[in-house]
Amino acid sequence: QVELVESGGGSVQVGGSLTLSCVASGYAINRRRLAWFRQPSGKAREGVAIILTSGGTNYADSVKGRFTVSRDNANNTAYLQMDNLKPEDSAMYYCATSSNGGIWSSPANFGDWGRGTQVTVSS
Repeated sequence: QVELVESGGGSVQVGGSLTLSCVASGYAINRRRLAWFRQPSGKAREGVAIILTSGGTNYADSVKGRFTVSRDNANNTAYLQMDNLKPEDSAMYYCATSSNGGIWSSPANFGDWGRGTQVTVSS
């Protein structure tokens, strides 16, 4: 049974940093692509970043240069390092995975999801 559990969310001031974790179980984390999504209150879920089975990464334009996705295969854990945070980054953040292909930023292409962790950025 595939399971993903996010943690590390919280409140941070503008310009601050936060690191999110996603602990995976039921599969080896490097055997599937893993993406981070976020959903601001009242808005649609959007792709943030992805780490591929090859270790390659992609980022949404809105976070490029500020966010970094990585994984620790030994701990079966993925991370999202968020720097220079802005109020627009406030959202519920989810990690998700799928062994299938498709556009990485589309939630429909990911079948297994965590429950999410809230990030709030304020001035």
